Amino acid sequence: MKHEKGILIALEGGEGGGKTTQIVRLTTRFKKAGKDVVSVREPGGTVISEQIREVVLSHKNIGMQDTTEVLLFQAARAQIYGEVVIPALKAGKIVLMDRTSDSSVVYQGMVRGFGRKLIEQLNEISTQKTTPDLTILLDVSVKIGLERRNGSGKIDRLDMEAADFHEQVRQAYLSLAKENAHKRWITVNAEQSEDEVEKALWQIISKKLSL
Repeated sequence: MKHEKGILIALEGGEGGGKTTQIVRLTTRFKKAGKDVVSVREPGGTVISEQIREVVLSHKNIGMQDTTEVLLFQAARAQIYGEVVIPALKAGKIVLMDRTSDSSVVYQGMVRGFGRKLIEQLNEISTQKTTPDLTILLDVSVKIGLERRNGSGKIDRLDMEAADFHEQVRQAYLSLAKENAHKRWITVNAEQSEDEVEKALWQIISKKLSL
């Protein structure tokens, strides 16, 4: 879905790819370039969505049903799109997202087995048919990604899944990026240093936005 003024850019990928770090760096770059930018994370980004995040990602909730996980992610998404993302796009702002609807396609649709079609239908509802203009996959091997996550001391419920689960996630992302529906996917090697990844991202975005 194209917006009258704004641009939606999403960073996607498995655990430990550096999405959160790069969102912060890109936000700084955009502000220095004089751009009006909003950065948010999924799940989260609003008071309500952050409360849902606490429930869906808490390591205390390892008994959560997969169906519950699907619906909680969609609930958090519906709130952030309605409250933050869509208004920002209508106002002509650049919106940077640390994960969005493709995360659900991968984690719940392809890996949990709910099917892409169902998750894409739910995404249409929760995003009001809003899709990113550019999606950048920060690709990292499962071994390196999980080592980074373990070293960060920030382990959530999904991080605790077996390595095989994370490998399925990685392969699902690579499959989506290769398919490249709507020509919006670009893959970046996230095993590089943070500075190298930032440089690669800014080159991609600058070219895309003609900055």
